[in-house]
Amino acid sequence: MVISGPVGAGKSTLAARIAQLHEALHIRTHDLMEEHALAYGDGLEAERRAFQEYGDRLDQQTQGGWVAEGVARSLDEATRSVSPSELVIIDAVREHRQVERLREAFGARVTHVHLKAPHGVLAKRYLDRGNSSGMVELASYDEVASNRTEAAVSELEADADLVIDTDRNSVRDVATRVAAGLGLYASRDDRLVDVLIGAQYGSEGKGNIAFYLAPEYDVLMRVGGPNAGHKVPLPTPYTHRLLPSGTQSNMDAAIVIGPGATLDGDLLLKEIAECSVDVDRLFIDPQAMIIEQEDLDTEQRLVTGIGSTGKGGGAAAARRILGRNADGVSTPVRLARDTPELRPYLKPSFDVLDRAFARGQRVLLEGTQGTALSIFHGHYPHVTSRDTTTAGTLAEAGIGSHRLRRTVIVARTYPIRVKNPEGATSGPMSQEISWQDIAVRSQVPLNELLRQEKGSVSHNQRRVAEFDWDLLRRAAELNGATDVALTFTDYLDVRNREARRYEQLTPSTIEFVEEVERVAGVPASLLGTRFDVRSVIDRRRW
Repeated sequence: MVISGPVGAGKSTLAARIAQLHEALHIRTHDLMEEHALAYGDGLEAERRAFQEYGDRLDQQTQGGWVAEGVARSLDEATRSVSPSELVIIDAVREHRQVERLREAFGARVTHVHLKAPHGVLAKRYLDRGNSSGMVELASYDEVASNRTEAAVSELEADADLVIDTDRNSVRDVATRVAAGLGLYASRDDRLVDVLIGAQYGSEGKGNIAFYLAPEYDVLMRVGGPNAGHKVPLPTPYTHRLLPSGTQSNMDAAIVIGPGATLDGDLLLKEIAECSVDVDRLFIDPQAMIIEQEDLDTEQRLVTGIGSTGKGGGAAAARRILGRNADGVSTPVRLARDTPELRPYLKPSFDVLDRAFARGQRVLLEGTQGTALSIFHGHYPHVTSRDTTTAGTLAEAGIGSHRLRRTVIVARTYPIRVKNPEGATSGPMSQEISWQDIAVRSQVPLNELLRQEKGSVSHNQRRVAEFDWDLLRRAAELNGATDVALTFTDYLDVRNREARRYEQLTPSTIEFVEEVERVAGVPASLLGTRFDVRSVIDRRRW
C-alpha cells in the first residue's frame, strides 16, 4: 500500500491506523531519508523545508528509486522474506517516479492510495497540528505548498488505484474505505464461527467438549458471566468461570471476552493468573459490565427464591439498563473500560474478530448455561438473566449470523437442575428421578454419582430427570443446530467408559444415539463417555 497526497491530507494517520488494525509493516519515507543521510554523512536538519529539498535531490540522483531501495532494505531487515499475503504500508510518496520504481520492484502487489482535501481544509489542519510531526514546521501551509514537488503532488491522483477525499470523513471512515478498497476485510461468505450451546438446563458437559475442540481454532470466545462453571479434564480438573474452556488446551489461541459479558473483576484476574494467560493473548471488550457488591447482595433473595447461584450477573445486567440515567441506580455503572486493572487487556472485540475473519481464522464461541434457562424461552421465573440460545450468544459476542458455520448443541443423557438446599425449587423438569435410579440402570456407584453431581459454582446437589425428548427437539429448532454433542453416555451404561470408538458402545446406547439423531434432525457428531482428556468419540464430517 503506497500512500500519496498533500501535507495535511491524513497520510500518516491513515497509515498508523491501518498498521494497527491489520498488523501491517509501516515504513515511513521520512525515516528512509534520515537513514540515507546518516549512511552518506549528509547533514539533514529536522525541519520541513530541509526534508523537502533533500527528497528532491534524492529523486534527481536516483530517478525516484531511493524509495523502492529503502523499502527493500527495510523489508529485508524486518522479515528477511515477505510473502504476498503480508501488508506493507509506504508512507508516503511524492512523485510519479517513486511509484513507478516501486511497481517495478514489487509488481502487481503495489496498490497506490491517494488522499486529498480542499486547500482550506489542508491549511487549517496544518496550523492546528503545530510541530506534532516531530520536525520544525514552516510558518504557513502556503510555504509548504510552494515547494515544486509538493505543489505537484495532486497530479498523482490520476495514477492512483484508490482516491479518497478525507474532508467530511472521520479517521475511522477513511481507514474503513481504504481497507475495503484493498480487500482487507473477510468475504461475507466466509463462515468461520462454530457455536457450542447447552441444550438443557446447563451442566451438560460443555467444558469437556470445548476443551476437546479448542485446538482446532485460532480464537476462543465465551459469553455470559461467573454464574456458570465449565469443568475441564486437566490432570487436576479445573473449572472455568469466565475464560473459555479451551484456554489451557490451546495455548496459541487468542482469547476474547465480548461486550455482552458480565465480569467479576477479582475472579477474572485470579483465573487469568491461574491459567498463565499472557497480556498479548487476552482481549476484553471495553463495554463488558463489571459486577459490584450491590449486585451480589441484590441476588441473595434469588438464591432462596428460584435456586439462583447469586453471583450478581442478573443484577448487574439490570443495573446496566437502569444506569443509563445516572440517578437510576445507587451504584454507578462500571464497565471494563473504567477498571484500571483490566486496562492492559482492553480492545474492542469487533476489531479483534474483524482481523481474525480477514485472515480466515476460525472462532469457537462457547455459550453458557442451557437453552431451557433462557429468560425468553425457559420456564419463567426459574430462568437466568439472559438469552442462552445461539441468537443471544452471537449478540453478546458481537458476531453476525452470516459468520456461523456450525451450531453444536450439547445434551446429557439425563438432564439436571441444581437443588436448592433451603427448600425452594430451582424450576420444573420433566419426569424427575433419583440418582439411585441412575446407579441401578448404569451400574455407576451411587456414592460416585452423588460426589460428582454437584453444581460447579453453587456446589449444591443436582436434581436429575429422564431424558426430555421434547426439549431436545425444541433446543435443536431454537438454536439452529447442525450437530448434537451427547454427553454422559456412561450414565446409560458404565461399560461405555471403555469405548474409544462408536461401535464399542453398548447396543442400547447406540440405539439411544440413533433416536437422538432422529428427534434432533441432525447427527450426534460428538459423544462423551466419561470425564477424561480421551472421553470424546468424534463422529464429525467437518
